[in-house]
Amino acid sequence: MIGPEGNQLGVLPVNEALAMARNLGVDLVEIAPNATPPVCRLVDYGKYRYELSKKEKESRKHQHANKVKEVQLSPTIDPHDFTVKLSHAIDFLCEEMKVKVTLRFRGREMAHQQYGFQTVEKFVKEVAPFAHPDAPPKLIGRGINVMLSPLPRNKRAKNPNPSPSAAHERNKGDDSADDNDETDGASAAPAKGNFANNPFSQLNGNRVNQA
Repeated sequence: MIGPEGNQLGVLPVNEALAMARNLGVDLVEIAPNATPPVCRLVDYGKYRYELSKKEKESRKHQHANKVKEVQLSPTIDPHDFTVKLSHAIDFLCEEMKVKVTLRFRGREMAHQQYGFQTVEKFVKEVAPFAHPDAPPKLIGRGINVMLSPLPRNKRAKNPNPSPSAAHERNKGDDSADDNDETDGASAAPAKGNFANNPFSQLNGNRVNQA
């Protein structure tokens, strides 16, 4: 048996253990029924349940914080798609998840990496009220990556989206944000007028003329 302060009281008969619990005004709780002999503890059962619930909550929170969602961008991302990606990221961050922002270069876009960095830095700036980058954006291979960690709740802005839980459910089971909203300038021709100053428009035009 274990005492109220966590000290071991040895092996006691059940009647003696119950009498001790009554004298101390606490409960006799069996905490390891499969042990030989079974282990019991003298404790306030209500307080014991509260402590267990608190530990389970902290454990779930820690597991949730370890989840990482990915948001993919492109150097020529449409402003509307940029806003959608930003909204997804804010939802994830407000759910205590980390967000990995990835921007991929296609073809000749690698020759103009500054535009990709501008897009990523703009994204990081927009989520600043909700998260901070673990490190500055880095070029890795043919892409730029940056990891965002949520700010503490007392320092984080309120989620402007109406229902972050609903948004999370829509993306449940997927480790990346829904990328179907993104229009990649290298894989599909953007609608005319979508990009006021598309830095790759001249490159794309040259490629068509050469073909």
